[in-house]
Amino acid sequence: MLEVKNIAVRYGTITALHDVSLRVATGDIVTLIGANGAGKSTTLRAISGLLKVEQGSIEFEGEEIANLPPHKIVARGISHVPEGRMIFANLTVQENLLMGGYLRKDRNKFSEQFDLIFGMFPRLKERTKQVAGTLSGGEQQMLAIGRALMGKPRCLMLDEPSLGIAPILVKTIFQKIVEVNKSLGITVLLVEQNANLALEVSNYGYVLETGRVILQDPSPALRANELVKKAYLGG
Repeated sequence: MLEVKNIAVRYGTITALHDVSLRVATGDIVTLIGANGAGKSTTLRAISGLLKVEQGSIEFEGEEIANLPPHKIVARGISHVPEGRMIFANLTVQENLLMGGYLRKDRNKFSEQFDLIFGMFPRLKERTKQVAGTLSGGEQQMLAIGRALMGKPRCLMLDEPSLGIAPILVKTIFQKIVEVNKSLGITVLLVEQNANLALEVSNYGYVLETGRVILQDPSPALRANELVKKAYLGG
């Protein structure tokens, strides 16, 4: 579904990604793991058009999307849940969700999407009129995922979904990510600091280090890899 080939991304004179390549098969959950500053978020931002790709290509369903404007990438079927959630804090839960569907022409079908999202995240249904900035961290993450789902994506990119969330809610969020993948058939590209959880729910993984892919394998093999265990799994 998604193929990133030999991309380079720079922040000014600093090269943040060197020759990064990865593939995401339709229906899979693929994870990127690595230390802070390894280039994981930069990779997602490049795919979603928020950063300029200096070299290489990004193909989605066989079509080149590198350096397209972000709204055109969303329209193609890729939604990005950014690090830190980036909800509209002064809008209500319902207004945030409506913003997620701003490109859709079939607004008469919004109620179906609301039902689907509220079925997945009942807490959001209880808080439709609540100002989003007053939600807990976990509820804000549910809202950020729900907002992305309003665009009816075929590929969902999640950047650090467990960041700043109470441990008790982290497992819930990850259960919902699996549900989005299995029940809705949405392909997922996941960036996550909690490598244990990320490799538990994903099919395939890539390890990034200083802007380069240093390792890739099916997730069970990465979990068993001694280097990965020592560096990222606390073992």
